[in-house]
Amino acid sequence: MARCSNCKAPLSPGSLICAYCGNRNDIDLKGIHYYTTHDTDLPRTCPRCNIKLKSLDLKLHGRFLIDRCEQCLGLFFDPGELEALLEATVANVSGIDRAGLEAINEKREVNQYPIAYIKCPVCSQLMNRVNFGAKSGVIVDRCREHGVWLDGGELRQLFEWMKLGGQLLEQERLEQQHREAEQREKEQRQKLKGYENEPSPFGSFSDPLRQSDPDLFGIIVKAIRFFT
Repeated sequence: MARCSNCKAPLSPGSLICAYCGNRNDIDLKGIHYYTTHDTDLPRTCPRCNIKLKSLDLKLHGRFLIDRCEQCLGLFFDPGELEALLEATVANVSGIDRAGLEAINEKREVNQYPIAYIKCPVCSQLMNRVNFGAKSGVIVDRCREHGVWLDGGELRQLFEWMKLGGQLLEQERLEQQHREAEQREKEQRQKLKGYENEPSPFGSFSDPLRQSDPDLFGIIVKAIRFFT
């Protein structure tokens, strides 16, 4: 049982004010080393459990806040936070372990939730389901304005993905897409240039007197002179 820091009397559950001496008791955070737990300024609701999320300060290069549901252990990251956390946590990856990437997806447990669109913890609008990266096996729920939701266990999957070179594979995929887009654009420009160099099918009508068949023109002139 919690006790008053001033008179050591027992505190009522959930109470910060000592009923005996009136001392206000702050929350004891001495046992927390990796992060500090505190409430968010703006209420954010877990899209799975419909309860208020708690903010965690990971103290990554200073203050680094993310939101977690204490019931399902889902996590909500503001825009850019998830990528920053992955890059800061997993470093010095020099190659792509393609066999390992295939293996982590084969061994992964079946999703604990049915496939469905869930609401953003901030704006309550339905989020988009997006594949996080090539061979990651993780479909994140993303609100374009407010951030990304990960179900419990998915962050661990992304850490393993990063260690096996998943981010390098994703970069490789994006570079290939960029090269293919440039090639398609180049082919389209060449096609348009070819159309510009082709003679117009209507060019023969630009000057009917000069472009007409000379024999036909002569016949018409003779006919006009005959009738006049």
